Amino acid sequence: MRKSELIKLSQDELQTKLRDDQEALVNLRFQKALQQLEHPQQIRLVRREIAQIKTAIREFELGKRGN
Repeated sequence: MRKSELIKLSQDELQTKLRDDQEALVNLRFQKALQQLEHPQQIRLVRREIAQIKTAIREFELGKRGN
């Protein structure tokens, strides 16, 4: 998900997306441990998306975004 798409989401939607991505990251790490992960780059992309979501949530907390 692009940063521009994250801007359009509400705080509740961001929280849901964060939980989903965290679960996906656990699954990817599990696949990596079992050597079944086809695209190791996915871990990096999910971690980056989690960071972007956390940044957007923090913007809500600081009042920089007002949805």
